[in-house]
Amino acid sequence: MLTPAELVWLIAAVAKGDEAAFERLYTATRAKLFGVVLRILRRQDLAEEVIQEVYVKIWNSAGQFNPGVASPITWMASIARNRAIDVVRKKGEVSIEEEPAAMDVAADTPDPLARREMTEELRRLLECVGQLEPERQKLVLLAYYNGWSREQLAAKFQTPVNTVKTWLRRSMLDIRACLGLA
Repeated sequence: MLTPAELVWLIAAVAKGDEAAFERLYTATRAKLFGVVLRILRRQDLAEEVIQEVYVKIWNSAGQFNPGVASPITWMASIARNRAIDVVRKKGEVSIEEEPAAMDVAADTPDPLARREMTEELRRLLECVGQLEPERQKLVLLAYYNGWSREQLAAKFQTPVNTVKTWLRRSMLDIRACLGLA
């Protein structure tokens, strides 16, 4: 991953129409942004479509980026997150006939076959997350599973962003220790 200063420079070059800079920016950030979009959409085919739209928007909006307001990756991730959320909202208007996956009803617990196939590592991870305080469990899941930003978490938990950062770091250290990785 490039440094934030390098990303700022690349975005400035993209704003001037530099295609090589855009390729470098894409290569350096595509995995992160795709992860953000995929966590929200939970469908790879939709995520791939949305990520293309996201990079078109980044290309067209690069001149509006202000490094004094947000870091480059935060700015790009917010574009990706907002576009993915727009798609989720729009998908809510689709009829069942147009969306075959809508017929798949999700249960509150995994079916017996899925539970049996769950890896030992995943069981250990879930056990370790389960040992966190309930509020920290919710924080970790919202951050790492749903892709919430620290700012969104701070608003949800009515606490400063720096406190959220500390809670996340401590929770992740506790999970690593529980897994024997620390």
